[in-house]
Amino acid sequence: MAKLVSKVYGEALFEAAIEAGTVDSLMEEVDAVLAIFRANEEYIKLLNHPKIPVEEKVALLEEAFKGKASNQLVGLLTATVEKFAEIENILAYFESKVLEYKKIGIAHVTSASALTDQQKEEVQKRLLETTSYESIQTEYQVDASLIGGIVIQIGDRV
Repeated sequence: MAKLVSKVYGEALFEAAIEAGTVDSLMEEVDAVLAIFRANEEYIKLLNHPKIPVEEKVALLEEAFKGKASNQLVGLLTATVEKFAEIENILAYFESKVLEYKKIGIAHVTSASALTDQQKEEVQKRLLETTSYESIQTEYQVDASLIGGIVIQIGDRV
């Protein structure tokens, strides 16, 4: 159910941004809000707490973001806490839609040992050649339990 709610509201935010021509600016706002939420886990717990009245949650959001974020984003944040608390998932879904729209892929690369800069460039080049993305954001990790080689995950593809 939570995934469906995130998809519906995230999709609505994305479509509204496309229609208004504010995809880039809204993406920056969403990134900033998500960074705030991720850095302040207690704030999210507070917004999700069932015993805190909805009016207080809305007041907290408006105090934190009104005038600093677009009315569109503040409206979404307040609407979500009024109905349910899936703010982070909705914003994360919106981010994924924007990246998809801009043809930006996110690749998670795990290797048995640290890759050199040249190897990273080769991986990046190969990923761009073999996918339909125009650019790739790559996150590298080392997993010593791998016997050798690399594992690349983009979305649900490995």
